[in-house]
Amino acid sequence: MTTGHRITVEQGTDHVRVVREGQILAESRRPLLLHETGLPVRYYLPPEDVRTELLTASDTHTHCPFKGDASYWSLPDATDLVWAYPEPLARVAEIKDHFCFYDTEVV
Repeated sequence: MTTGHRITVEQGTDHVRVVREGQILAESRRPLLLHETGLPVRYYLPPEDVRTELLTASDTHTHCPFKGDASYWSLPDATDLVWAYPEPLARVAEIKDHFCFYDTEVV
């Protein structure tokens, strides 16, 4: 791990949701909160709290040296709107298969 770079994951109890153009894409009261140096808190939501039937798998994949390889999903009008780590690195294993959106609001 790079000096000074930290990642922590904690079980949250916030009520969070993702809404796009009036449609709820995800809603959860059990998000995982990922805190990473230099980045905003990200909410990783359990798959059963995400309307995955609305999402289409993307060909996009990215690599993070701290979390691993991410896969992305899109909506017809929003490319790569959400991502997940199917096989995250051991230090963030709890985020496995949880979905993260760019715009998650705390209700």
